[in-house]
Amino acid sequence: MVKYLRELYRHRDLLILWTIRDVKVRYKQSILGAAWAVIQPISIMVVFTLIFSLIARLPSDGQPYPIFSYSALLPWTLLSTSLTVAIPSLVNNMSLVTKTYFPREILPIAAVAASFVDFLISAVVFAAMMIFYHVTIAPSLVVVPLLLVAQLVLILGVAFWASALNVFYRDIRFVLPLVTQIWMYVTPVIYPISMVPERFRGLYMLNPMAGIIDGYRRALLLGQYPEWGYLGLATAVSVAILLFGYRYFKQAEAQFADLI
Repeated sequence: MVKYLRELYRHRDLLILWTIRDVKVRYKQSILGAAWAVIQPISIMVVFTLIFSLIARLPSDGQPYPIFSYSALLPWTLLSTSLTVAIPSLVNNMSLVTKTYFPREILPIAAVAASFVDFLISAVVFAAMMIFYHVTIAPSLVVVPLLLVAQLVLILGVAFWASALNVFYRDIRFVLPLVTQIWMYVTPVIYPISMVPERFRGLYMLNPMAGIIDGYRRALLLGQYPEWGYLGLATAVSVAILLFGYRYFKQAEAQFADLI
């Protein structure tokens, strides 16, 4: 593992250049450009507000439903967008993988990094919403970077595993939208975690995104620190997924050129 990380560090310039390239390609010949990073979560927020607040009348922890849902959609969009572009990254760049040597993990990492740029753009809208809804800035905001790191660890772990698996089984790209949609509904994106029955809470929190998103909401909207037990569990599961995913990726790497 240390050897792999050293090799990746030696190619850090390539990682930076490939990330910049991914960002540029994403919005090339696009009329709205980077505005698409904001349009997607805002559009979903509007739909969720109409259906789950005005019609279904789901609770929102005492917060206005638009900012309640956007606080979860922002990190969730980071995850879904990252996986959408990272998982096919090896197959989409087959000419590089088959002809040039470099650490292959650069491709999914760069895809995640490019999606993180979209996340930062969308975060500006969330900051404006906090001002509009008079959300108090609390000391709990200091844990947001910790939550972000835990989420990125999870995203990279899933991206390594699934992008390598996609080389062997191209069905992964068809399964991904279904899995992502189901995953969202078992994560407290449209509803608060308080709606989950207590007897199922322990099993429910094995989903690392549940603890992470609940932590974001507590820190950003409620002025509370995360439930440290839940966040610790989410972090532990995320680290395990990263280690497993990266190990599998490097073991499968030798066969990429032949299969692609």
